[in-house]
Amino acid sequence: MRLPVIQGLIRRRVLVNFRVEAEVMTKYLPDRFRPKLHAGYAIAGICLIRLEGIRPRWMPAVAGLSSENAAHRIAVLWEDADGQTREGVFIPRRDTSSRMNHFAGGRLFPGEHHLADFSVIDESPRIDLSVRSRDGTMSVELRAREADFLPESSCFESLAASSSFFEGGSVGYSVTQDCCRLDGIRLETEGWRVRPLAIESVESSFFSDERAFPNGSVVFDHALIMRDHRHRWVGEADLYLEAGEGS
Repeated sequence: MRLPVIQGLIRRRVLVNFRVEAEVMTKYLPDRFRPKLHAGYAIAGICLIRLEGIRPRWMPAVAGLSSENAAHRIAVLWEDADGQTREGVFIPRRDTSSRMNHFAGGRLFPGEHHLADFSVIDESPRIDLSVRSRDGTMSVELRAREADFLPESSCFESLAASSSFFEGGSVGYSVTQDCCRLDGIRLETEGWRVRPLAIESVESSFFSDERAFPNGSVVFDHALIMRDHRHRWVGEADLYLEAGEGS
């Protein structure tokens, strides 16, 4: 899918990250992908992002749209047509507060979006987030505060190591209603600055689904937050899977 360059402001982006047993994650992914590992673990998570002033590059900022969004994502590697290894994220589900995103996703804009209700209290340093999809199949609850360090239990040895790992995942491939096609998009940010986010509680219907992730195979690792980054969305060529390959 080709689209004009879309730009705007990332007002707030929270990355809630889980470490997953590599074998379990491999079974979940389409065969085209393999997990990108850190310290022997696959890394998956939820991107909770507030976008403002979103519009085609030629449109004035005053015409831009704002929305709350959630994307479940898994860090992956794959080989392109030239045999070169690439990295990015596989996105099995996207949700949005915006009816425009819901309508345009998969049609005018890569990535099909489910409608969801978002409740957000963002009073720095505290952030409380609640997301419930309109179709009743996805929910996220989060209570957190900005912090200075990653939790000691994290498999990442430092904030710098975590930042570097996730900065490389700028290309995302999203599930579509076509079982054999994934929508591609690349996120370009003006700078890359993240801070630790201390999680007081987190609940995810996606990662608590024991049909995909058996008990004990997925554990919360750490969370990050970024604020006030200008960005662009640029289309990537779609990826195609063999029939029946999708998760």
